[in-house]
Amino acid sequence: MDAQELKQYLADAPPSVVRLEVEKHFEALTDRQKRYAHFISRASFEGSRIVARQISPESEPIFDFILALHKTSGGDWKALQAKAGISDEDLDCFLQYAAQFLGNNGNYKSFGDAKFVPRCSESAFAALAGTSPEAQKFYNATSGAMFSTDKPSLMHLGYPEEGHMTTYYPGSPDITKAEIDAISAWMEKKGLLPENTRLVKAKDGSFEIWIASAIQKVPSDGDIGKEASYKVEDGVLAGKTVTLVYGDYGKEMAAIASSIKGAAENSDNENQTKLHNAYAKSFQDGSLLAFKDSQRYWIRDKGPMVESNIGFIETYRDPAGIRGEWEGFAAIVNLERTRAFGGLVEAAPSLIPLLPWSKDFEKDKFLSPDFTSLEVLTFAGSGIPAGINIPNYDDIRQTEGFKNVSLGNVLSAKAPNEKVPFVDEKDLEIYKRYRDGAFEVQVGLHELTGHGCGKLLQETSPGVYNFDKENPPVSPLTGKPVTTWYKPGQTWGSLFGSWAGAYEECRAELVAMYLSCEFPVLKIFGFGDGSLDMDGEAGDVLYASYLSMARAGLVSLEMWDPKSRKWGQPHSQARFSILQCFLEAGDGFCKLDYKGDDLSDLKISLDRSKILTSGRKAVGDYLQKLHIYKSTADAEGGIKFFGDMTNVDPEFWGKKVRGEVLKNKQPRKVFVQANTYLDEATGKVTLKHYDASPEGMIQSWAERGV
Repeated sequence: MDAQELKQYLADAPPSVVRLEVEKHFEALTDRQKRYAHFISRASFEGSRIVARQISPESEPIFDFILALHKTSGGDWKALQAKAGISDEDLDCFLQYAAQFLGNNGNYKSFGDAKFVPRCSESAFAALAGTSPEAQKFYNATSGAMFSTDKPSLMHLGYPEEGHMTTYYPGSPDITKAEIDAISAWMEKKGLLPENTRLVKAKDGSFEIWIASAIQKVPSDGDIGKEASYKVEDGVLAGKTVTLVYGDYGKEMAAIASSIKGAAENSDNENQTKLHNAYAKSFQDGSLLAFKDSQRYWIRDKGPMVESNIGFIETYRDPAGIRGEWEGFAAIVNLERTRAFGGLVEAAPSLIPLLPWSKDFEKDKFLSPDFTSLEVLTFAGSGIPAGINIPNYDDIRQTEGFKNVSLGNVLSAKAPNEKVPFVDEKDLEIYKRYRDGAFEVQVGLHELTGHGCGKLLQETSPGVYNFDKENPPVSPLTGKPVTTWYKPGQTWGSLFGSWAGAYEECRAELVAMYLSCEFPVLKIFGFGDGSLDMDGEAGDVLYASYLSMARAGLVSLEMWDPKSRKWGQPHSQARFSILQCFLEAGDGFCKLDYKGDDLSDLKISLDRSKILTSGRKAVGDYLQKLHIYKSTADAEGGIKFFGDMTNVDPEFWGKKVRGEVLKNKQPRKVFVQANTYLDEATGKVTLKHYDASPEGMIQSWAERGV
C-alpha cells in the first residue's frame, strides 16, 4: 500500500478523547438503584472481550498488550518510555493508538468498519513489548496484524470470499456467501434465531453453529429441541450436517449471567426482576427465545430511573446482516429532557398520518412507547450511538411495542476546538448555535416516528393475513393493488439481508427530515411557538438540521472504500443518499459550491427559503418509495432503488470529493467512561471518573478488570 493510500488508515493523531459526564445524575439515585446500575454496568463490560473477538483475531491480544503495559508501568508512562528507550513521539503514538483502540473495542473503526494502524514504526511497539514478559507474550500473539497493511481487502470488514476481515465465520476462509445464506435459510425454517451465533465450515464440508452461552451442551429445553446434530433436507446444502455447539464465549457469558442476577436482586419492580431473570436464562443457556421474553418485559418497564439493555443487539457488522454484536448499557434518566420526548410521544399519533402513504401501509394502532433522555453511565460495545430504538424483532415491534432512548451526555459531549469543514462562513454561526438542538430533534423523530412507524404486510401464518388479501392496498408507486408481502417465517431482515441496516436508517432519517418541517414539533423541543416562521429561531433550527444532514452526506464519503466500492457504515451510506436526494431536488435547493477543479474551497449551499417546498417534496418522494418497497416485501425493487441512490461515481464523488473529505477529516470522538465499585459490607456504590486523555482511557480499562 502506497504512502498516500495508507494515510486514511493511520490512527487519529490526536484522537478526540472526551469524558462521559454522569456524576450528578448518578448521585441522585437511591442506594438500591445505584446497585442495580452497578450490576448492569458490570455485565455490560464483561462482554468487552466478546466484542474484541467479534472484530478481528488480533483485537483481544492487542487489548491485553495495552493493559499489560499499563500494569508494568503502574501508569507512569514516562518511566516506561525511558525503560523502552523510545522517543516522546513514539510514546505519544502508542498512547493515541491505545485510546482509539479502547474507544472502538478493537482495531477496526466502529463507525466505518475500516482498520486503523499505529503512526509510528513497529520497532517502537516492539521496544515497549520488551519491557515486560507478559506484554511480550501478547504482542507476539498479535502476529504482526496490528501493523499489517499488505492486503487491502483485509483493511475492511466483510465477507471472507471477498477477502475481507470477519470473525463471525471463524476458521472458515473458504465459506461462501451462498453457503452462509443457505444456513440462514435453514435456521429460519427451524426457528433458530441467529443473533448470538457464529458459523463455522469444517474441512469435511459440514457446518457448526456456535451459540453464545455459559453452558457447554444443548440444554434440555433448547430453542429448537434437545438435538445437537441435524441433516439439511433441501436446497444447495442438502445432505450436509449442521451441528449446534454451545459454549461460545462461555467464560464471559457465565460472568455476565452472574452479574445480571445481581441486577435482578436489586430491581425496583417485578418487570425488572423478570427482565433480568430472562436475560440470565438467555446468557446461561444460549436461548434467544428467552432473550425475546426479556425484551417484552423491558418494554413493559415504563419510566424507570435506571434504563438498560444488553445482549447481541445490532447486526450491522456481520456481512450477512443477521448476527449481532455484543453491547450493553446502563443509564440514568434525565427527567427534565425526558419531558420534551414525552411531548413528542403524545404528538406522534397526529404526526404519523402526515407521512406520504395511506393508512393501509401504517400500523393499525401506534403503540405509544417509553421515550427517555438518558445520561449514560456505561455503554459497552464498539461505539456509542446518539439514540436507540429497540427491540429489533419485528414481531414484537409490530404488536407489542418498542422503546426509544436519546443519549443526552453523548449528544452534548464536545471535543475542544472542533472544526466544521464544508459549511460556508455565513452559515457557521447558526450552524454552531443550533446543531445540538437540531440533532436532538432529529434523533427524537428518527427513533420514535422513523423506526416506530410503518406496517409490514404479512401472511402471519398459512392463510392468515394482516391486510385484506381479497382487496389489497393500492401502491402509491404503481397505482395498482400490491402483489407482494411477507410470507410465513420471512422477516424484513431476512429478505433485505445486508442492505437492511442502511436502508432502514435512511428511511428513519427521511421520516425525521420530513416531520421536522412541522413547527409544532420544534415547539415541543423549546423552539418557536408552533407557528410557521422560517425567519425565527425555529426556522434557524430547521435550517441547521437540513444543513447538518447535507454536510453529513458529504463527509460520509470517508466511509466508502474505492477499492471494494463498498460502504463501511450504514448511517453514512444512508446520509450520502439523502445528500443526493437534496441535490436532485432541483429549483436551486441544494448544490456544491467550488471554484477550482481541486475542490479545495468546497462548500455546501442550501437555500433556506426552499426547505418547506422543493426540499420537503424531494424528501417525501424518496421516503415514500423506500417505505412502500419495505412494507410490501419488495426486496428486489427496494434494493435496486436504494443501491442506485447510494452508488458513488468513482471519478467525481469517489476521487475528487472524497479526496477533499479525507484532507479535512476530523477525529471521531472516543469516550472515557466511569467505573462503579460496590462495597459488599455497606451495600454502597461509588463512582470513579477518569481524565479525558489517552492515559485516562487506558487507566479506566485497566481498573475495570475485564
